[in-house]
Amino acid sequence: MGLIIAIDGPAGAGKSTIARRLAKRLGFTYIDSGAMYRVVALWARRQNTDFDDLHRVGQLAEAASIDLIDDRVLLNAEDVSDALRTPEIAQGASRVAANPQVRRALVAKQRAIAEGRNVIMEGRDIGTVVFPEAQLKIYLDARAEERVRRRSADHPEAPVAHVAAELADRDHRDQTRQESPLTQAPDAVYLDSTGLSPEAVEDAILKIVRARLTNGKEFQ
Repeated sequence: MGLIIAIDGPAGAGKSTIARRLAKRLGFTYIDSGAMYRVVALWARRQNTDFDDLHRVGQLAEAASIDLIDDRVLLNAEDVSDALRTPEIAQGASRVAANPQVRRALVAKQRAIAEGRNVIMEGRDIGTVVFPEAQLKIYLDARAEERVRRRSADHPEAPVAHVAAELADRDHRDQTRQESPLTQAPDAVYLDSTGLSPEAVEDAILKIVRARLTNGKEFQ
C-alpha cells in the first residue's frame, strides 16, 4: 500500500477543493468518497427507488461499477458527473450513506481503488473506518456560518435560510448515524479553515505532510 492522506470533516469545510489541490500538487490519486455516495443516490433515483429502501439501495451499491477518472465520475461506464451536482442528489447521498450495506459496499470499492497507490481521500469516515492506518489524517472543519456561506455561493439560487437548514440536517445525520458516524480520529490533525483561502489551507497541510511523512525530502 502506498501513502494515504485521509481528510475528514463536515459538509462545506472545503474537503473536496483542498483534496483536489493537494492531489495535483503531490501527484497523488484523488478519491472523492462523497461522489461515490452520490452515484448510489443517482442510480436509486433513476430506478425509482426510495433512498430509505435499505435492501434495494444496498443492492444497487454492491452492483454499481464506479470509476473516478480525473474530475469525472462514471457509473456503469456512463459519465454522470454533471448529474451528481443537484441538491436532490446531494441530500440523497446523505440518506443512502446511513445505510450499513451501502457503506460496506463502498468502503470495499474505495479500498480497491487505493490499492498500490499514493492516495488522498476525503469524506466523513476515511481516517476512522476506511483507512484507519492512513499515514496522515486531517480533520478539516469550519464554523457553521462559514460553511453556510460557502454552500450558498455554490447554490446562489437557494435562499440562505434553506441552505442553512439543509446543512444542519446533514450535520445531524452524519454525526448521529449508527454506521460510521462523522467523528475526528484520535490521531487526526485538526484544522479550522474559517477565513482561510484554499491556498492557505493547502499550504498548511503541505507543511504537515512534509513534517510527518517525508521530513521535507520527497515532496515539493
